[in-house]
Amino acid sequence: MHAVVHALSITLSMTWEITWALILGFALSAVVQAVVHKSTVVSLLGDDRPKTLAVAAGLGAASSSCSYAAVALARSLFRKGANFTAAMAFEIASTNLVIELGVILALLMGWQFTAAEFVGGPVMIIALAGLFRLFLHDGLLRQARQQAERGVAGSMEGHAAMDMSVKREGSFARRLLSGEGFTSTSHVFVMEWAAILRDLVAGLLIAGAIAAWVPDSFWSALFLDGHPLASKLIGPLIGPLVAIASFVCSIGNVPLAVVLWQGGISFGGVVSFIFADLLILPILNIYRKYYGPRTALFLLWTFYAAAVIAGYVVEFVFGALGLIPDQADATIPMEGISWNYTTYLNIAFLLLAAAFLIRFLRTGGRRMLAMMGGGPGAQEHGEQGGHNDHGGRG
Repeated sequence: MHAVVHALSITLSMTWEITWALILGFALSAVVQAVVHKSTVVSLLGDDRPKTLAVAAGLGAASSSCSYAAVALARSLFRKGANFTAAMAFEIASTNLVIELGVILALLMGWQFTAAEFVGGPVMIIALAGLFRLFLHDGLLRQARQQAERGVAGSMEGHAAMDMSVKREGSFARRLLSGEGFTSTSHVFVMEWAAILRDLVAGLLIAGAIAAWVPDSFWSALFLDGHPLASKLIGPLIGPLVAIASFVCSIGNVPLAVVLWQGGISFGGVVSFIFADLLILPILNIYRKYYGPRTALFLLWTFYAAAVIAGYVVEFVFGALGLIPDQADATIPMEGISWNYTTYLNIAFLLLAAAFLIRFLRTGGRRMLAMMGGGPGAQEHGEQGGHNDHGGRG
């Protein structure tokens, strides 16, 4: 019983430490998404040129999503005519180049990991594009498109299809500060929380349990701690394998990354672990449904290789620049709740979250939550059903 209480206390301490940062990250992301129309994305992703992939990465980062919604949206874009490579770049960016991930990394692990996110993410996209150029043949792509056109249900199609952005014209500030802008922001904010909550809670519980119950000696042996070069070489290879087996994606894997970092995994290993959130077993099964088994296997090894490459680049570039923090300074939050700046920030941002939630519930939010899972037809009809209640209410 004591072991369970200890694990839960670590989970609660970590949750309290990151609450305000998560709310801030999702709020900033919601502001961006409130003025970005998803309907404009497809026309910009028609090929796999470097400029197009850069646009895909930027649009993906602005369209921050949980991993399941990102995967569903990528298929929707592909079905509507987007280039497959560009759609995959969009998918990677919408989970791994987002504001909220950077904020929580900085808070729990240090600014160096946030910098590694924004350096490693583009490296992963470039590596994936190169692998696709070399190995994605026309026959496999045709099979993927034929399977995608079948519209087999996976997860979060309804959420992925919703366009919750402001419909009125005008400047960024005018649209955002309008009543419709407040409603759009609240809709995006709450729906993103609803999408990520399951994985976030699972990630925190798993991280708390592992931190409390798995001895440091296990991680030291697994990651070859004490052998600096070997650890750097093996870390990026093992990181994605741990992610695949963890079943936790998106921001939910950051608490576990903290435990792995404290346990001795290399800096690049942390990066490759975080970037493998799109390879967890449930998502691999969704790839099978969306694109067929052969394409799912292709995505497994190419995404894995791209994450490993990104981990190695970050490891050796940041190491050469002296930007890798000392693992001896790594700590897992365990002090619980006390009256400090974290508590004051949590109170302030929880009030902001409450304001968004009230607005959400007063402007059709319950119906949007009911549509969240969606189905095979959601991607064609979700835009009409996901945003009818803005009405510019002030």
